[in-house]
Amino acid sequence: MSQLRPMRPLSPHLQIYHLPLTAKFSIIHRASGIILSLGLPLWLYALYCLTLGEAAWHNLQVYLLSGFGVSALMVYVFCLFYHLCNGIRHLFWDMNLGLDLKTAKYSNWAVLLGSLGLTLVVFLGA
Repeated sequence: MSQLRPMRPLSPHLQIYHLPLTAKFSIIHRASGIILSLGLPLWLYALYCLTLGEAAWHNLQVYLLSGFGVSALMVYVFCLFYHLCNGIRHLFWDMNLGLDLKTAKYSNWAVLLGSLGLTLVVFLGA
């Protein structure tokens, strides 16, 4: 009877290989697009509640102003601003601007901090 050998990890293995920061931010960009797509039915439901009248709109507001609702809205708004800021950065990349590693590293952090700042402005300024 032959003995089974343990499988060797595939190269590059994720436990060894670390993704560059730009790759991590690219994955976040795709995830934020998915979250924005999943939030679209909520926007459509909000418009529907507006057509039903004041009582339906008030019920939706009660839900959205709960702890879970505010948290979900914060995540959604952050994803919206992240996707916007990263999309603007990609427009610059399409024009061959900011493609060197140093500028890409700084633009990663500019996108993240800009997204956080705009999200805070929306929630603290309202």
